[in-house]
Amino acid sequence: MRIQHIFIALAATLLLHGCGNKEQRNEAADVIVSIDPLKYLVEQIVGDDLTIKVLTPAGISPETYEPTPQDMIAINNAKIIFSTGLIEFETTLLGKIGDKERVVDLSQGIELIAGSCSHNHSHKGHHHHGTDPHIWTSPTELLTMAHNAHAAIMRHYPDSTQYNAAYEALEAKLKSLDEECRTMCEAARAKSFVIYHPALTYYARSYGMEQIAIESDGKEPSAKHIANVIKQ
Repeated sequence: MRIQHIFIALAATLLLHGCGNKEQRNEAADVIVSIDPLKYLVEQIVGDDLTIKVLTPAGISPETYEPTPQDMIAINNAKIIFSTGLIEFETTLLGKIGDKERVVDLSQGIELIAGSCSHNHSHKGHHHHGTDPHIWTSPTELLTMAHNAHAAIMRHYPDSTQYNAAYEALEAKLKSLDEECRTMCEAARAKSFVIYHPALTYYARSYGMEQIAIESDGKEPSAKHIANVIKQ
């Protein structure tokens, strides 16, 4: 697969919450992931061996997500639960789980960035302790997240050598993507980009770019803020 195709596939999977279905949400699962972008990493390592359930329904903001009784049963029955460790509902919900060994924080080892973005209209803050949660939008951070996911999977399935081979293939794919993004950004004449919601903070840091957000502190932009963006 060409690197351009890999980038398109990752962008579609990692930047958006993918389409889900009711059947997936009602079936038992071996693995729970808090948001859809995390499913890609786990799938690349375990393939079809394990069933994976995305906790947040498609089209629902993590800020407004409220688990159903069926969701809580699935969480309690899952062997492993993956989260970013940065979104408020994750810490609130997963903090209630008694067996902490089952809960894996994929942000471990990542240098986090302070942020104030919000994903809802109540402006309560999308993330925990003022930290930008969008670690899955940067291939550099995805490498660390993939390492964390693989380590957790191997703790539960130490004899599954095929997972090691699958992880190595994923790592190679992400390293190629990382290098392609770095080369592309270094060659670009423009070193900044405009985006409505500041979701590419980690991407910008990794590749020496400046992110200019239209949204201001999780709120609709004022006329003054838009004028400043235009000036930039």
